[in-house]
Amino acid sequence: MHALAHELRLFLVALQFLTRVPVRFARWQDDWLQACARHFAGVGLLVGGFAALVLWGAAHFFGALLAVLLSVVATVWLTGAFHEDGLADTFDGLGGSADRERALAIMKDSRLGTYGTLALVAVLALKVAALHALAVRDLLAALALLPLVHAVSRAAAVVLLAALPYAGDAEHARAKPQAQRADGLTLVVTAGWVLIAVAAAALFVPTDALLAAAVAAPMALIAMRRWLRRRLGGFTGDTLGATQQLVELAMLLAALAALSR
Repeated sequence: MHALAHELRLFLVALQFLTRVPVRFARWQDDWLQACARHFAGVGLLVGGFAALVLWGAAHFFGALLAVLLSVVATVWLTGAFHEDGLADTFDGLGGSADRERALAIMKDSRLGTYGTLALVAVLALKVAALHALAVRDLLAALALLPLVHAVSRAAAVVLLAALPYAGDAEHARAKPQAQRADGLTLVVTAGWVLIAVAAAALFVPTDALLAAAVAAPMALIAMRRWLRRRLGGFTGDTLGATQQLVELAMLLAALAALSR
């Protein structure tokens, strides 16, 4: 019972960390922030469920395009543009030919540059276009895909925590515990959340679209790992956000390609 209460507490820490949902704790331990990473995919399920709810509700009053736009905006609002900010910072730092130290310095700069702006606009536009096309072809499948892609894309960021070392200055990281590599228990619990997401999606998503999304996720993750290893020698908090955004987009595009055949 105590272990279950502890996992629930860690889930709430992850919810507080990744979203705007207000959570209060009577006491706090710094190591919770590292341990809560094992529930990032679970929070992704909630965020994706919220996106699906907004899409379903808006589709009853507006056209598919406006419903999709409202769904995407709702997730950006719910997460405080947390991952989108990481995407923009990552491409500002790595979009050009800056060396490792210069790239890390650029990523710490709060100002938005050309590469970050272009990446942010491109990824959001592609997500809206892909989700709109999915909703037009099969609204139920689009609704079921949202919790899946949000959960798996956050799981991909957790895998990156285990696959690469921290590239920045751990002593000055904004979230020091997140600068540490994920352990085996974190990966096991993350895998459990992913299995739940896949099982739920399989009830409503055609098998070929589900398989396409399942293949796209690790391919996007492998590409990110190779890119970050070559350019930075590891990950930063910003690159975890970029990984989430790009894996989510890759899964939507792959599912759409499968349904469009």
